[in-house]
Amino acid sequence: MKFDDHPFDQRLGEALTSAISQFLGSPCRIDHTQPVGGGSISRTVIVQTGGTRWFVKLNGADRHDMFVAEADGLSALGRCSALRVPHVVAHGVCGRQAYLLLEHLNLRALDNDTAGKSAGRALAELHRIEGDSFGWHRDNFIGSTPQLNTRQGTWPQFFARQRLQPQLELAKQNGHKGKFIADGERLLEGLAALFVDYQPVISLLHGDLWHGNAGVDESGRLALFDPAVYYGDRETDLAMSELFGGFPASFHAAYRAAWPLADGSEQRKTLYQLYHVLNHLNLFGSSYRHQCERMIDQLRAEIG
Repeated sequence: MKFDDHPFDQRLGEALTSAISQFLGSPCRIDHTQPVGGGSISRTVIVQTGGTRWFVKLNGADRHDMFVAEADGLSALGRCSALRVPHVVAHGVCGRQAYLLLEHLNLRALDNDTAGKSAGRALAELHRIEGDSFGWHRDNFIGSTPQLNTRQGTWPQFFARQRLQPQLELAKQNGHKGKFIADGERLLEGLAALFVDYQPVISLLHGDLWHGNAGVDESGRLALFDPAVYYGDRETDLAMSELFGGFPASFHAAYRAAWPLADGSEQRKTLYQLYHVLNHLNLFGSSYRHQCERMIDQLRAEIG
């Protein structure tokens, strides 16, 4: 068996075969493997056993915790019956490779009005799953960046300390200095002013809801994967869904019809998108700095 130009490690093949056999309740063997493009963090491959396909993510052994966190997030999303979420079959480490073995889903893009309406209503159902505090029981990852989830008593406190502050600290470590960092830190100090008249519901979130992490299954149900889950303001998922486009207008309209947004959501959207743009600055470089600066300036002007 081959993955790209490298041998598909025999030990890994045996581990996957054993996990699939246990999941199915009967012996199987891997008949075929097919590399899948598009992943910027992990390598991905489709494995076929008989007439069944499985989705495997591979990375270095030191990245196994990313897969543990992803499996945890998928399990959490699976609590929402309105969603289709791939079953986690197994994860582990074989030699120098970490792996995550998932159910393979046949998906299509969320690219028409009918699918958009159904998906918008399904996301609202996910957000109706409530927690008792902002955060999560473990840290996880946003892309390949560690995402801190220590529980906090208030939402502004959580978003400042667990979202924006770590990204600003990482930006400093990456060589960004001066007014940009100082203005970001001043924004943190005044963040509570954006929430004087708004107390969000503590909703279960996907956490990284761009169009590449969503699709539609054969029945038309919204499918979500690659999560960065935590309990927080549902508007953060919506803000991310608008940052890079890809969701039809019917998706946003159906969500708002199912659960209208409170006043001030537009300025909060800028705040929530800032987190992801800062993360892109730290992951992909200084081409995102001007956008970060512009967003910080806009938010500070709104705070006054």
